[in-house]
Amino acid sequence: MSDLETAMALFIGVFDHFACSEGKKDTLSKGEFKALLEKELPGLMKNAKGKDECGQLLKDLDENKDNEVDFKEFLIFIAALTYLGHERFQQTCKK
Repeated sequence: MSDLETAMALFIGVFDHFACSEGKKDTLSKGEFKALLEKELPGLMKNAKGKDECGQLLKDLDENKDNEVDFKEFLIFIAALTYLGHERFQQTCKK
């Protein structure tokens, strides 16, 4: 597989791994989402300002207001983080 295909497979695999731990198998509950963030994005959680940053982030991502994160909402989150990381890298390179 190409690098991009591998990255896409990893996104799918990570989502499915955490979505399968409780409740619906095609969405992330608040607990599953928090576990994903803690395991896969520990730096993001380390810099969280409040106790329920995960809950607020879930609310912000939850486009259809079902109190869960589906795969589309997850990908939007990953794309936004990737975009911000790219911008930060670009700024660092310009200095």
